[in-house]
Amino acid sequence: MLKGRIGCFVAIGVVVLLVIIVGASFWGTYNSLVTKNQAIDAQWAQVEAQYQRRFDLIPNLVESVKGYMTQEKTIFAQLADARTRYAGAQTPDAKAAAGSEVETALGRLLVIMENYPTLRSVEVVTTLMDELSGTENRINIERQRYNTVVQDYNTAIKRFPTNLVASMFGFESRQYFKADTGASTAPKVNLQ
Repeated sequence: MLKGRIGCFVAIGVVVLLVIIVGASFWGTYNSLVTKNQAIDAQWAQVEAQYQRRFDLIPNLVESVKGYMTQEKTIFAQLADARTRYAGAQTPDAKAAAGSEVETALGRLLVIMENYPTLRSVEVVTTLMDELSGTENRINIERQRYNTVVQDYNTAIKRFPTNLVASMFGFESRQYFKADTGASTAPKVNLQ
C-alpha cells in the first residue's frame, strides 16, 4: 500500500513538473513574441523619425541655398555682362567703359566677400547634397533594420512550436517595407 501511494505521488509529481515545464515554455514563447512585436513597432518609429527629419530639414536647407545662390548669382551675372561688353567693345572708349564696369562688379564682389567671408555657393550646395545623401542613407538604414526585425518576428511565428502560441494569441505576420511604385525615380530638388 505504501508502495502504491509513493507511485501515485511520483506520477502526480511528474505530471505537475511537466505542466510547469510546458507552462514556463508557453509563457516564455508568448513573452518573446510580444518583445519581437514591440521591436517592430519601435523600429518603424525610427523610420518615421527619419522621414520627419527629412521633411523638416530639406526645405530649410534648400531655402538657405537659394538665398546664398541668389546673392552670388546677381554679382556673377553683372561680372559676366561686363566681361561680355568688354570682349565685344570695338573702340578704346568702349573698352575703357566696359573695363570700368568689370572693375565695378569686381569691387562689389570683393565687398560682399569681405562682409560675408563664408559666402560660397559651391560649398553650400555641397553641404546640401551631403545632407540630402545622409538623410536618404539614414532612412534606408532604418528601413533595412525594420525589415530585419520583421523577418525575425515572421520567422518566429511560423516555426514550431512557437506557431501554436502565435496562432492562439493572434500574432500575425507583419508586412515588410516595400518601396512604392515609382520610388526608383529620385526626388527632384528645385532651387529656383
